[in-house]
Amino acid sequence: MSLLRRIDNKGGGSGGSSGGSGGTEPLGGGENESSKLAAMQQRRQALVEQRGASTGKNNNYLDLKTRVQNKLLSELDHQSVDVSRKTEVRAHIEELFNAILADESIVISRGERLNLFEAIVAEILGFGPLETLLADDTITEIMVNGPKNIFIEQKGNISRANIAFENDEHVLRILDRIVAPLGRRIDESSPLVDARLPDGSRVNAVIRPISLVGPTITIRKFSKKPLTVDDLIRFGTMTKEIADFLRACIIARLNIIVAGGTGSGKTTLLNVLSSFIPNNERIVTVENAAELQLRQEHVVTLETRPPNLEGKGEITIQDLVVNCLRMRPDRIVVGECRSGEALDMLQAMNTGHDGSLTTLHSNTPRDTISRLEVMCLMAGVDLPVRAIREQIASAVDLICQQNRLRDGSRKIEKITEVQGMEGEIITMSDLFEFEQTGIEGGKIIGRIRPTGLRPKFIERIEAAGIHLPPSVFGIGRSY
Repeated sequence: MSLLRRIDNKGGGSGGSSGGSGGTEPLGGGENESSKLAAMQQRRQALVEQRGASTGKNNNYLDLKTRVQNKLLSELDHQSVDVSRKTEVRAHIEELFNAILADESIVISRGERLNLFEAIVAEILGFGPLETLLADDTITEIMVNGPKNIFIEQKGNISRANIAFENDEHVLRILDRIVAPLGRRIDESSPLVDARLPDGSRVNAVIRPISLVGPTITIRKFSKKPLTVDDLIRFGTMTKEIADFLRACIIARLNIIVAGGTGSGKTTLLNVLSSFIPNNERIVTVENAAELQLRQEHVVTLETRPPNLEGKGEITIQDLVVNCLRMRPDRIVVGECRSGEALDMLQAMNTGHDGSLTTLHSNTPRDTISRLEVMCLMAGVDLPVRAIREQIASAVDLICQQNRLRDGSRKIEKITEVQGMEGEIITMSDLFEFEQTGIEGGKIIGRIRPTGLRPKFIERIEAAGIHLPPSVFGIGRSY
C-alpha cells in the first residue's frame, strides 16, 4: 500500500468520512474544516519526509559509489593495468572492490553489493549508466535529454528509463569515451558530433551551448545479430513475394532508393537488401558514421571526417562518392543522401555502376523524386530542372517506401517503379502497396498487396536468369 493511502486510512475517521459527505453538509462546519486542514498538513509533512529520505538514500549511495570508485581508480593507476584486457581487469577490479569494502567495514546486502560493483565496472570499463540499456536487446533507441531525463524506445513505444547520470560532467565523461576512439571530438567549439558504438549502433550528441537542457545523446541501437529477410517477413514488414521480388531486383543490378521518415527502418531494410548482393562482387559503402552491417567478404567501408580545430581536413559524403568511383566498385552503397552528393550518385548510376543502393528521407515516392531534384540543385551546379529530371528518370529504377505506422510497426508502404519521362514529368507506377483494413487492440491490421502491374524492367530480371511467377505481381490472384 502506498504511503499516501496509508496516511488517508490512518487519519480517515473524521477526515475521510467528512470529505465523502461534504456535498450534503453545510460549508461552514468548523470541525469538518479543521479535520480537512489537519489531514492536508499531515499528507504534506509525510511527502516532505519521504522525499528527504529518498534523497538521503540516493546521496548515501552516490557518496559510497564515488568513494569506492575513486579508491579503485587510484589503485588501478598505481598498478598500471591494461584496460583493454577487459576480462582480466574485471576480475582484478572485483578483487580490489571486495578488499576496499572489507577495509572500510562497509556492510551492504548481496543485491546492493552486486549493483554497486556492476555500476563501478560500467564507469571504469563501459559507458556508465547506459550499459544496462545497451545490454537490453528489446531497446531500440536510447535518448538522453540531460543527466536526469533518459528515455527509451521499446517495440515502437517511448517510455522513461529508470536510470540517471550524476550531472552534466558525468554525461560528458561517458560521451568522450564514445567519440575519442573514433578520432572525433565534442566541445564548445564543436558541440555536435555523429559517432558509433563498437557494435555499430549510431550515436548523435549535442552539448551546450546548442542544447539548453544539457548534454543530449541519441543512440540508435542495432541488434547484435543483424536482422535477416526472414525476420522482416515475420515482423510483417514485407511478404515472401516482395522479398523474392527485391532479391531479383538486386541480382539484376537495378538502382534502388530506400525512402522513409525518421526511425522508419530505412537502414535495416538497406542492410537486408545489401545481403542479396552476390558474394563475389566488390562493394564500396559511403556513410557519415559507419553503421551498415554487410556480411560479404569484399567490402570497403568509407566514412566522412569532420574538420579539425583549424577548420580544415573535412571529408564529406560528396568527396567520398567521387573518390569511390576510382576504386573499381561493382556496387556503391551510400548510407544516406542529404545534399549535393545526390547528383554524383545519379552520375554513378548512369555511368556503368548499376545496382547502386542509397536511402533518403521522404514521405512518399513522389516526394522522393522532388527531394532528389532539390539535393541535385544543392550541388551548386547550374542545371535546368528538366536535365536533372532526365538524370533521375534514367538512373533510378525502383523506390522502396518504408514507413513507421501509428502503432510503432514498420512496413514497406509502397514499392514504386520509375518508368521514365512524359513531357516535363517523371512517370511512376506502384507495384506493391500497403492496404490498411482496420485496427485491433491498438495494432494496425493490413496487408501489402501487389497492384497487378508488371514492371517494365522485368526483361532485365529475366536476363539475369530469374523468372518470377505472375502471381508475385498479383496476376491471376484475387484479393
